[in-house]
Order: sequence, then C-alpha cells, then structure tokens
Amino acid sequence: MLNLNVENWHYMHAGPLFNASIKAELSDFKVFETLSFEPSGDGEHTFLEVEKTGLNTAFVAEEIAKFAQLPLRAVSYAGRKDKFATTTQWFGIYAGGKKRVAKDEPKWHEMKLDGLRLINVTKNQRKLRTGAIANNRFEIVLRNIKGLAETDNCAQPTLTSETFLNRLNKRLEEISLNGVPNYYGNQRFGELIKPDKSVQLGGNLIMAERLINGEEIRNRNKKSMAVSALRSWLFNQAVSHRLSKIGNSALLNGDALMLAGTNSFFIYAENDNSQQTVVERIAQRDVSISAPLWGGGKIETLNAAYDFENNFAQSHPLVCQTLAELGLEQQRRAMLVFPSDMKSEILEQQQAIKLSFSLPSGCFATSVLREIANTSVG
Repeated sequence: MLNLNVENWHYMHAGPLFNASIKAELSDFKVFETLSFEPSGDGEHTFLEVEKTGLNTAFVAEEIAKFAQLPLRAVSYAGRKDKFATTTQWFGIYAGGKKRVAKDEPKWHEMKLDGLRLINVTKNQRKLRTGAIANNRFEIVLRNIKGLAETDNCAQPTLTSETFLNRLNKRLEEISLNGVPNYYGNQRFGELIKPDKSVQLGGNLIMAERLINGEEIRNRNKKSMAVSALRSWLFNQAVSHRLSKIGNSALLNGDALMLAGTNSFFIYAENDNSQQTVVERIAQRDVSISAPLWGGGKIETLNAAYDFENNFAQSHPLVCQTLAELGLEQQRRAMLVFPSDMKSEILEQQQAIKLSFSLPSGCFATSVLREIANTSVG
C-alpha cells in the first residue's frame, strides 16, 4: 500500500488560527459559478443552470443524460462542484447535431431528482467546455469555533473580542496580499461517509491505488476521478515540498512562469538581466511560479528548477510512472492562488463565522480555509 496522505501539506501562514467545523448543514457551504461568457440564447446546445445539494457533478451529468435519452458524452460542464454543499452551476447538452423541434425537446422542468433544482434553461451556439468559468464565489459558515484563537487553553473564544477579530482580519489581509498554496482540495480526493456518519478522506485515492496496482476501473467517471485525484495529489506534494524547502517567492533558474489567466508559460533565465522585471511581474500577479502536473515526457523546467523537480519526482516513481502510462502529458499549474473580495461576518447568535471570497476556475475554497482554520466536517 502506498501512503497517499492528504493531511501533511505545508502551510504558508503559520498554521490555522482556530478549530472549526464546516458543512454542519449542506447550506453552510455555498458555491456560485459564473461562466466566462454569456450564453447566446440560440443554437443547438442546451444549457441548464441548476442548484444542487448533496450531489456530485458527475452523478448529475449521468442523470441529465438518462433523462434526455442521450449518451453521457453528450453532457458537459465547466467544472466539478463539491458534493457536500449547495452549489449553482451550468451543464451543456448536445443532441449530436439533430435539429429538434420544440415538441421533441426534453421537458427539463419535469426532471425530478432529490437535491436538484432547475434555475434556467437556455441555448448556446457552442459546447460548454471544461474551464469556461470566470470565477466561483464561495459563502462558507464555520461553526463550533474552538481553541487557538486567543490562547491555546481557550476552549470557546469570544467571536466579537478585539483579539479574535484582529487576528482574523490580519490573516485575511495576509491571504489577500500573499495568496495561499494552490492545493487541490479534499473533495478532489473523495470523501467517504463511514457507518458512524464520520467522513474519511481519500476515497478516490483508494481507487487510484488500484490503478497503480494494475487493476482496471471500467466505470468511466470513477476512473476519471481516480486519475485526477492521483495527479492532483502529486501536484500538492510538489507544491508542499517546494514551499517547505525554498519558500513561496524564491525563484530558481529555469522556473516555468505562468501568465495570469492562461495555461501558457515561459522559462525564467537567471542570467538574462530580467530578474528585476520578473520579480515585479510576480508582485503584480501578471505571472506566477508554477509546479508540475505530472504526465509523460520531459519535465518542462530547466537548470536548477529542473533538478529540483526531477529529484522530487524520483521520490515518487510509481505515481509518476502510472500517470505517464495513463497517457497524461506534462502540464503546469500556478503554485499560489489569490482569493479576491475576501469578507468575514460574525454570526454572533449562532456563534459562527461566515467567510466569502472568489477564486479562479479550478481553485479550491478548502485550500483557503486551511490557512484560516483547522476544519472538520459536521
């Protein structure tokens, strides 16, 4: 058995301020998806905007395909959303170029699925593609606040105390200014509900270990989640390793620097007299240091950065080999993410804190939360 641990990744801001619980109620964790474009209102592609509670995105896609009597490949979405939450997102449906008259169109408002509410039905001329998201807005309630906020011995801190508010606001300012590690969140790795109703993390990683051991996973969605979890786990390990060894801002000769809002990058050369310009661009968030998303082929960094990443890869040979054999190619992902419009609200009567912020597509709210509070589900 491999030790695919999800608990020990490096913190950037001196660790959590307090302990808290999340998702005590599914409505305590809300996500609102904003597409990067406005649907045209006409075309062969049907777009559904839905609110889902307690359902994962892949399962909803399967149910939409069944209702429309179409293959699963006919249904797309811009991004996966947390199962244990109330989330708003879009799905796209394409009937294979068949021009339907109105009477042949599925009666979407008659689709019944516990936990699903249809908000809007519209049309678009192009397919809804993965990543077509401007941002995701999060509203998260933290309950059962305990310890670490004022003194280590404080069992129940006063949420309105000056000490508590100062520490909380200072941490939010630090996060807004310096960002957080762009870790994939726990939902990427799967959350198993055990018989005692507690949550065990890593269900998708258990399936990933089966892949590493040569087992076949025939279900398309389950295999996809296992592969994604394995690759995401290795990325988190790489980011944690770099942060713990050289910090969040140190540049290595040959680093791959990503252009903001794109998957494009260029290689930083220490000797080309551009170091000050690059440092300024990083400070302005125009470019960012990246870490590898493993796959087949050569690591894309050079010189010192290549040596650093190659040495890391050699400590995880089975995972790297499996990802390459699965047909994945080397890609890059920004090492840090910067939440925008961060706000906090003290819900004094509930002895809870409500946090809200926005993140780019593909980034995880739980990776922001872990820099604020040590959270558990329920």
